[in-house]
Amino acid sequence: MGTKVVRTSNVRTLIKNNVRSYSMFIILVLIMVIFAVLTNGINLSPRNITNIFFQYSYVLILAVGMVQVIIVRGIDLSVGSVCAFVGALSAMIYNTGVGMPITLITAIMIGMCIGVWQGLWVAYAKIPAFIVTLAGMLLFRGLTLTVTQVRPISLIDHYYARLSTGTLDEALGLGRIGPYFPMAFVFALVFIALFFAVEFISRRAKIANDFEVAPLPLFIVKLSAISILVLWLAERFASFRGLPNVVIVIGITVFVFHFILNRTVLGRYIYAVGGNDRAAKLSGIHAERVTFIVFIFMGGLAGLAGVIFTGLMNTALPGAGNLFELDAIAASYIGGVSAGGGIGSVIGVIVGGLVMSAINNGMSLMNLGHHLQLIVKAVILLLAVFYDIYSRRKSGLG
Repeated sequence: MGTKVVRTSNVRTLIKNNVRSYSMFIILVLIMVIFAVLTNGINLSPRNITNIFFQYSYVLILAVGMVQVIIVRGIDLSVGSVCAFVGALSAMIYNTGVGMPITLITAIMIGMCIGVWQGLWVAYAKIPAFIVTLAGMLLFRGLTLTVTQVRPISLIDHYYARLSTGTLDEALGLGRIGPYFPMAFVFALVFIALFFAVEFISRRAKIANDFEVAPLPLFIVKLSAISILVLWLAERFASFRGLPNVVIVIGITVFVFHFILNRTVLGRYIYAVGGNDRAAKLSGIHAERVTFIVFIFMGGLAGLAGVIFTGLMNTALPGAGNLFELDAIAASYIGGVSAGGGIGSVIGVIVGGLVMSAINNGMSLMNLGHHLQLIVKAVILLLAVFYDIYSRRKSGLG
């Protein structure tokens, strides 16, 4: 029995096929380096890196849902208003004394019910998602102002905010071991071990099924680069207050929806419906049901983001959620989702969200006005969509 020949892609082909993914990481690194120069390294300090995740975690969570909506060629303009509405309700629920776990679960369920409402109109009533979610934006903003009576809702204690601005080390009562809080390194090492195992198993499966794989040296470089990045983040967290609770929330969210999109039948259906819904129907896929489920996911994640933002502010604000949809949509397009549908990834939008967060944070450190941040966001969004359309035309897909 002969030795199996491993089919490997050459470096040029690999880069060409993954140019969007590689360019996102390169852009993120360049942005961090540029702002490091402009802020004398303040943006890379342990305190600031931790604060980026505290302050912009809701964007990353919303982007995970938004990428799925855009993949099926939809849009959700209501996520900011839904965040405000669910955040206000969650504060009212928490203030009854039921505790944070019940508050969190209830908020996510309320968000999912909102997703059901909007998904029914989009999937089964066949009303364009733009119109349905535009109506939702107005509806839930009005409901937010109604339930809050246009006044902030204060929380009865500080425990609610721990999910958004607390750390695991503080929750466990752990102090520093030498110069570091330990839990960030524990989670980093566990993540790296699991990541290595998954990557090697996936590579072995591709080889067994005669698929092309990256050359072994390049594969090792990829694993090493990601491991170094994870350990660097862990060192930043460990140097300040420890592993942020919200990072764990984001990690679980990313894992769940990355698994759904890449390892389940539903995930394949989502990409199929986004790529060509008519062909998907002819293949026996219930396209309306898939779209309906995607809007339920989006609603649940908007509910989670509403809780996170309310905890960040330590109060439920009637004006919360303003332009959250812009941040989520921009993060999705920067992260590689296609305006034509059928293309996008959870990992990509997380990188896209970090790009937006790094830019916002860097401009804030430089004391640039909010008006300039809006201008920069608008330009970035236009360039991201232009790049998508240009690359699709060049490859013959547009």
